[in-house]
Amino acid sequence: MHIEEEKLKEFILDSGLVSKSDFVEAQKEGIKRSINTGEILVNKGLLHEDDLRRIHAHIFGIPFVSLKNKKVDFSILSLIPEPIARNHNIIAFAKDENNLEVAMLDVEDLAAIDFVKKKVGLKILPRLTDNESIKSVLLQYQKTLKAEFGDIIKREGAAIKSIKEEKDEISEKDLKKMAEGLPVIRIVDTLLKHAVLQSASDIHIEPMEKELLVRYRIDGILRDAMILPKDAAPSISARIKVLSNLKLDEKRLPQDGRFKIEMEEQRVSLRVSILPTYFGEKVVMRLLREGASGFTLEGLGFYGEGLERIHGATKQTTGMILATGPTGCGKTTTLYTILDILNTPEVNISTIEDPIEYQMPRVNQTQVKSEIGFTFGNGLRSLVRQDPDIIMVGEIRDTETASLAVNASLTGHLVLSTLHTNSAAGAMPRLIDMKIEPFLIVSTIKVIIGQRLVRKLDSKKEKYFLTNAEIKSLSKSVDLDRVFKILKEENVISKDVSDFQEIPFYRPKSSAENPDGYKNRIGIHEVLKMSPTIKDLIIENADSDKIEEQAKKEGMMTMIEDGIFKAAQGITSIEEILRVISE
Repeated sequence: MHIEEEKLKEFILDSGLVSKSDFVEAQKEGIKRSINTGEILVNKGLLHEDDLRRIHAHIFGIPFVSLKNKKVDFSILSLIPEPIARNHNIIAFAKDENNLEVAMLDVEDLAAIDFVKKKVGLKILPRLTDNESIKSVLLQYQKTLKAEFGDIIKREGAAIKSIKEEKDEISEKDLKKMAEGLPVIRIVDTLLKHAVLQSASDIHIEPMEKELLVRYRIDGILRDAMILPKDAAPSISARIKVLSNLKLDEKRLPQDGRFKIEMEEQRVSLRVSILPTYFGEKVVMRLLREGASGFTLEGLGFYGEGLERIHGATKQTTGMILATGPTGCGKTTTLYTILDILNTPEVNISTIEDPIEYQMPRVNQTQVKSEIGFTFGNGLRSLVRQDPDIIMVGEIRDTETASLAVNASLTGHLVLSTLHTNSAAGAMPRLIDMKIEPFLIVSTIKVIIGQRLVRKLDSKKEKYFLTNAEIKSLSKSVDLDRVFKILKEENVISKDVSDFQEIPFYRPKSSAENPDGYKNRIGIHEVLKMSPTIKDLIIENADSDKIEEQAKKEGMMTMIEDGIFKAAQGITSIEEILRVISE
């Protein structure tokens, strides 16, 4: 079904989702590249794919349905086999005697509609839906791990017990046999499949005294996935060792490895760490989705002055851009997003990383291998000889890497890297501690980004207003007058609002589908620009508090201020901000 450009323009502009100038610009680009305007708007991040789908539904006169957090009767859901539902993004969600309603991302997928019609013998009524709805319902195909594999695990446990009765210790041969057996392969594959489906960032397999605990880290919080019998532990860890090419019979020393899988149309790289504990081997796997793209700085949570400062730094041909924060706070994702902006045919980009988290086209990415002596330091030395314009160093860990990165930025390169510090201002003392001279710091650094990740509130959220006691308590952590002024300047609150008590905030609302009321994460940031006054403070060896105070005077929003700003927008909650930022 073709949509006329004028009709699309009319509906998009009426919706207020895109400005007229942005639409006209996208339309011109679409004509030039022979791509429809809607696709251009989505690619540029000006219009969300799901919003475009709703507009299409309206124009076509096809009902739009949202199935997020909706429980579909399994007898209806199972009318379409899971592989067909997953491959064609088609979900059966309602039926009567003559009709079956199906939710789809593409109502023109006639092959899928025809297949379902032949299978169920009913009239098919297509409905447009969004990605979140499809993803939410596909999870319902999955039975609980325990129900699905309970019998297999019991059989596996019985086999291990019989081996132990015959021998005091399970041999490498026995472990390999268990690891290559169909039951344990299915168990590990399903553990990985559920983790990918639930967008987990880590899988923890932890041996306890009497059981084996499996936990997933989702949106930064560890959640119990299931409890398995203790006897399943040896075969599961053996299977993971086989996949990671690790020593099967080594149980006394820690081991690190990695392997890749393809699942749910995603290539996922898993970084494996195995550590001996009192009750057995603990396995932690970090999931790194390869080829992840489509990030924008705005999508990561940057806006306003901070966004302008980063864009200003990317226009420089020399100097350093640093991202700071603890492990797992999204520093590398921020740097990759900046690299994506810089990645043009005119420049040569090289990286040295540990590990390579995302694969980027036209970027020369190198993996550190410390076990053979290939470190950040000697890797960076070699990179500089490769005629790069832009260098990304995964992490500045020591004096040697810091010194080489600073020298590279002084000799005609733009260098991006990360540091483990609590704030943007804290990067200065950290670099000085690494024996970098203050005059070199002020000569090279352009901007420093401090960040954390906070959970976003689900669409079902509860509105409330702060009490006097809550405002008083909050004012101990943040300058509320300053935040109030910023909220007014950015038009987040109307000019009529005169007090913090009048600003609506939101808290998570628990539901059966989402007990904690949060879904996905977004960054809270502070972007410190190297100004003449801050340069003077660094030369004078001022502490991080003085540097931060000056940066605030020059317009920097601190992370906690940015967090309160996003809480006032209804993106997250004040409780979540305070949980993440420890003063």
